[in-house]
Amino acid sequence: MSINREKKYGKAKMPPSAKSGFGHWNKLILGGLAIFVVSAMFWWPRVNTADTPEITVYKSPTCGCCSKWIEHLREEGFKVTTHDRNDMNQIKQSYGVDYNLRSCHTATVQGYVVEGHVPGQDIRRLLEEKAAVAGLAVPGMPMGSPGMEGKHADPYDVIAFGKDGSGRTLIKISVTTRQNYPRC
Repeated sequence: MSINREKKYGKAKMPPSAKSGFGHWNKLILGGLAIFVVSAMFWWPRVNTADTPEITVYKSPTCGCCSKWIEHLREEGFKVTTHDRNDMNQIKQSYGVDYNLRSCHTATVQGYVVEGHVPGQDIRRLLEEKAAVAGLAVPGMPMGSPGMEGKHADPYDVIAFGKDGSGRTLIKISVTTRQNYPRC
């Protein structure tokens, strides 16, 4: 129940805070909040852009799972640039992706090629270790891989491949756990 202050105090007897609608305590609280916000801008840890890898993704304009994989990369902290292309086979060929390693999208990051639904954490590992490979691939479109989430998950391999297109299994992803295999 609200009280009509003018009836209670009369127009001349109303407290100053009731007339202005903005009391002394409100001003103090807002002032303190403003000081906190300004100081936080200077002292708050800033995002290190050097730790934010930029990845370029080439994908078909009609592929929904590619867009979901791009969301996954952004959630993993990557800065993503996308290019919708109708000539994906030509893109894959130009980056040396062997036919047996191909999937629906191709990406490049710091000189490496990433083919298919490779988990973001594996891309980061590749960048940290500066591996002597051409890139990583998850052939096909396995259910349960990033961008291909669904009612079930299939095991799949993350394959490191060389410039000649040859590949070796780097990581086996099982349905329930991630198993690490030989390092790059």
